[in-house]
Amino acid sequence: MEAEKAMIHCKLCLSDCPELDTSTLQSCNCVFCVQCLRQYVQLAIQGGAGSAITCPDPACKNTGTLLDSELASFAPSDQFELYLRLRFERGVQLDPSKAWCPKLDCQAVCSVTPGTEGKPVPVPCPTCHAVFCCDCRSLWTDGHSCSQHQPLMAPSADSALSSADTDAAIKRCPVCGVYIERNQGCAQMLCKSCKHTFCWYCLQNLDGDIFLRHYDKGPCRNKLGHSRASVMWNRTQVVGILVGVSIIVLVTSPLLLLASPCILCCLCKRCQAKKTKKKKKDKKPPDSTA
Repeated sequence: MEAEKAMIHCKLCLSDCPELDTSTLQSCNCVFCVQCLRQYVQLAIQGGAGSAITCPDPACKNTGTLLDSELASFAPSDQFELYLRLRFERGVQLDPSKAWCPKLDCQAVCSVTPGTEGKPVPVPCPTCHAVFCCDCRSLWTDGHSCSQHQPLMAPSADSALSSADTDAAIKRCPVCGVYIERNQGCAQMLCKSCKHTFCWYCLQNLDGDIFLRHYDKGPCRNKLGHSRASVMWNRTQVVGILVGVSIIVLVTSPLLLLASPCILCCLCKRCQAKKTKKKKKDKKPPDSTA
């Protein structure tokens, strides 16, 4: 009866739930209601591209990762199988020693040995016996050159933007190398695998470009995919937030400085009271016994 009456506060839905309706994550001991964990896990599988699913509490000190047994209990079987497949594919994409066979009717995982001095070498597929390049993953032919197969690869920072590079529908993240497809929309891309922000056209890093100044000049000028008014409104919002934070800091700083002597005085009085109380206890004579 006591277990049924015990209530646990869930940090996701911000409500108190019966202890029987909650679950404790094994890796970090954080507790959430089962319903919230089910929704969280299913959304994480759909948008995580096979990456590890961590504790939903952003303040979790242990940064726990959900176990496969927990994921299987919170997600339907078909979604859990999807997660395992995406995780395996992500592992192959991020492992420089592995690669998919480029033949669509094969798709076997092959071991890749990088070429010496940056030179590409042929890689044989153990399943279909096709031979492909270790760098660009294209089928190997006589006189093969990787420069012929660059639309899917990240161009170097010094290379000029060609129409083949900028118009490609599929490219690789310049940080983790995961393949990303862009059908339409904004040219500012966010990799779901490593959370890196970059420009779709030139693959330049945009992690610190909060004002999107990258699209004001250069080869990517006016290629963001939004109207000029939309860009200006975004910049106005960012400036408003920064100005608001600055005003709050400027207003509160003098108040904190003025209040600091009072705060220190209160703390000193408390410490002095504790010391006085302790001295009185130490000076108190022991009870006499007959």
